[in-house]
Amino acid sequence: MFFVLVSIGRKARVNLPLLEEEINAGARAAAKNSLYRKSVVRDPLYDRTNTGNNLPCVIYYEMCDGENITISFLLKGFGSENCSGVRMLNPTAGEDEVVEAVTDIMRSAGGKPCPPVFLGIGLGGTMDKAAFLSKKALLRSGENPDKRYRALEERIRESVNTLPIGPGGLGGDNTCLGVAIETYPTHIAGLPLAVTVNCHAERRATVVVLGGYDGEA
Repeated sequence: MFFVLVSIGRKARVNLPLLEEEINAGARAAAKNSLYRKSVVRDPLYDRTNTGNNLPCVIYYEMCDGENITISFLLKGFGSENCSGVRMLNPTAGEDEVVEAVTDIMRSAGGKPCPPVFLGIGLGGTMDKAAFLSKKALLRSGENPDKRYRALEERIRESVNTLPIGPGGLGGDNTCLGVAIETYPTHIAGLPLAVTVNCHAERRATVVVLGGYDGEA
């Protein structure tokens, strides 16, 4: 399934309906030309009829500085998605509780997400915001700019790699290839944590539209 994050510069020229139309058209063409398995159903519970084109995309929009529009795609398989999870930690939780919560989610996942995996982690906001952040984390390029969270990412990776899962669930030390954390302010009474599990096939791409998109460029 196509997860799409559209980061719109506050000074960008943008025609949102047309931009969304182009995103879906590009995803439709990619699914067809690359012979993707048709994997999306029209209704989640009752009418699980296949849409036949891997659409619609799951699109999120956010504002950012600048005048460009950055469109990031993550092709999300559900063998790993089904192993993702949310934990509403107590506000008194610290690093140890965060590490244990993520490790416990992977302990329950076992070999189902086709390890080795990449883990996107969202901390803060609300339950739904944390889940969004965990997807956004998987789109990040480069290391975490905050050295505290950079160290926490490594600590989580090391903890997950102590689990007897390994590649393909056959055992070994390489269950997790990488961890990325995104954060957001949260309420004094809670600490939302979300984990998106992604298999080793980390299929993602980014397109930058210089100056925005109003249908003329």
